[in-house]
Amino acid sequence: MPRVVIDPAICHGKPVVEGTRMPVAMIVGSLAGGMSEADLEREYDLSPAQVRAALRFAGELVEQESFHLLPA
Repeated sequence: MPRVVIDPAICHGKPVVEGTRMPVAMIVGSLAGGMSEADLEREYDLSPAQVRAALRFAGELVEQESFHLLPA
């Protein structure tokens, strides 16, 4: 099962899909921008499992954050 790794020697320590130089932020941003998973997989030579690993990582980060309302 693919996972996300953080290595200072790869992409300046940004989280990437293991075995690639593909940052999680690029995967999430591409999907948010309207690219389909199939397009993403084809364009960047990723497997469906690698895309899911990136999304799982991003979801776990959001889950760990605490959010505070700003005064209006």
